[in-house]
Amino acid sequence: MGLTGVHRGRRRGITRRDPARQPYPDLVRREFHQKAPDRLWVADLTQHATGEGWFYLGVVLDAFSRRVVGWAMGDRPTTELSVNALKMALVNRRPEGGVVHHSDHGVQYTASAFERAMCDGGVRGSMGRVGDALDNAMAESFFATVQTELLDRRSWPTREALRSAVFEYIEVFYNRRRRHSSLGYLSPDDHERRWYTLNQASIATATTSYDQSALSG
Repeated sequence: MGLTGVHRGRRRGITRRDPARQPYPDLVRREFHQKAPDRLWVADLTQHATGEGWFYLGVVLDAFSRRVVGWAMGDRPTTELSVNALKMALVNRRPEGGVVHHSDHGVQYTASAFERAMCDGGVRGSMGRVGDALDNAMAESFFATVQTELLDRRSWPTREALRSAVFEYIEVFYNRRRRHSSLGYLSPDDHERRWYTLNQASIATATTSYDQSALSG
């Protein structure tokens, strides 16, 4: 019938540690379930081959809704990828402070430039153990999904072709339409929308209390 199976395979890792840099402690300990947005973000990088060479993608996901809140693409696995993905997440979400950013020990996440970006954004760093994918399982699961649903479906002659496809996948399909069994078969956007609707009164009360405290101060 002309059908070809697509399965989740083991992706080639690009994690390279810098032994001179001190990693962050593990603040997550595989507890990815969150009761509200912007409490825990998970991040990772992946690569995929094109006719022009390797293509790299870095993402930041909100653990509450699995929504991609920040992403960056490039031709090399540089610290700039992780910094740009984090900065996009901060601009998109504007967390009040204290959000945890969890990643592996890759040099892109231990570099001084990334540490400055986290400090400027009021973000707390967290890292799992070396060589244990389960310590960053949610980010690993996202890339396995992208691999199955997009990357391995066809060959990519140019980086620009893959760049456009990844953009459409994340912003048009994954965040807005793709349903997750862990979210009650809602998309990330619908899951967050439902949470905000159910918690609108408590959010308004907390905002009013903060404003009054600031005025009295």
